[in-house]
Amino acid sequence: MDRIAKHIIFKGHVQGVGFRFTTHRVAQRYDVTGYVRNLPDGTVEMLVQGQAKDVDACLADLEDTMAGYIRDTQIKSLPPNPRHTDFRITF
Repeated sequence: MDRIAKHIIFKGHVQGVGFRFTTHRVAQRYDVTGYVRNLPDGTVEMLVQGQAKDVDACLADLEDTMAGYIRDTQIKSLPPNPRHTDFRITF
């Protein structure tokens, strides 16, 4: 099956609330790779890649878990990057 990748920017009250750690915990439930990190403008960036069903389920789980903190989500599809072999928090 083909792998997909999505680049996501989460806006809202997403820094200082454990968003990255929750994202990492949620991602561990799925067969996905990529990263999550805070950006200087107060948003959180996520790259998630894997089979479409895993990527979509991971994002739905995260958006459900952190719904009270997310005001807006921007999602862009990208080609998968084989450099990412696990899911991690980056700085």
